[in-house]
Amino acid sequence: MMRRPRILALANQKGGVGKTTTAINLGTALAATGEKVLVVDLDPQGNASTGFGIDQKNRNLSTFDVLMLSATLEEAAVKTSVPRLDVAPSTLDLLGIEMRISKSEDRVFRLRKAIQGLTERSIQSRNDDQAEDGAYTYILVDCPPSFNLLTVNALAASDAILVPLQCEFFALEGLSQLLKTVEEVKRTLNPNLSIHGVVLTMYDQRNNLSTQVVDDVRSFMGDKVYETIIPRNVRVSEAPSYGKPVLLYDVNCSGSQAYVRLATEVIKRERALRAA
Repeated sequence: MMRRPRILALANQKGGVGKTTTAINLGTALAATGEKVLVVDLDPQGNASTGFGIDQKNRNLSTFDVLMLSATLEEAAVKTSVPRLDVAPSTLDLLGIEMRISKSEDRVFRLRKAIQGLTERSIQSRNDDQAEDGAYTYILVDCPPSFNLLTVNALAASDAILVPLQCEFFALEGLSQLLKTVEEVKRTLNPNLSIHGVVLTMYDQRNNLSTQVVDDVRSFMGDKVYETIIPRNVRVSEAPSYGKPVLLYDVNCSGSQAYVRLATEVIKRERALRAA
């Protein structure tokens, strides 16, 4: 039986925390384990799209068109060099989406409706094994680094939120603000939204502050923090300039191996949730 895709929003109101890098490389690692993944790029900067090598000229349809109801997610999705992974790319048009749909009654549920439509069409077309194999099992939504209509759409559509958190001094302060935002979305728009986990990024073992931040976040969030920590790694930083996830750029580097471990943790948590 085809299972509904799990929808995870990668969000943090603070920029520069490794959110898009995590969307790219966690998605790649999940696909490498056999999952079928769709990365939905909701950031007008389009860095997730660029990180998969999707050139601007190949973004004929984008998440802007999806939110404007002029295209489906299937129509916007572009295949990548990663087997079993597609991207619904973004363009700078997204900067104007708030002005375009702000007066619509369904403005915060546009992405939810698009994903529901995708899932329903996948089920309807399930008349052979090939169709079922083609259904997405994970949808990762890369959010902009702000709390705006795009982020609200992502949180309203998602089962859970995955929070990348940089190992820096103000990490806990930003996390507290994000948790308040999640509670507000749960109360008003999506009562089933949960925190899937917090992933600590840009960890520098030579820096005592990084270690202190890890301890503080684990003390504050407990087992919601993934065991896997993403190290600060030059190869991870280089990979986007080649339009590749780091797992394709250098599979043996410490960053690649960390994202493989993170994907394993995510899948393990998902299995535990389904068994509960």
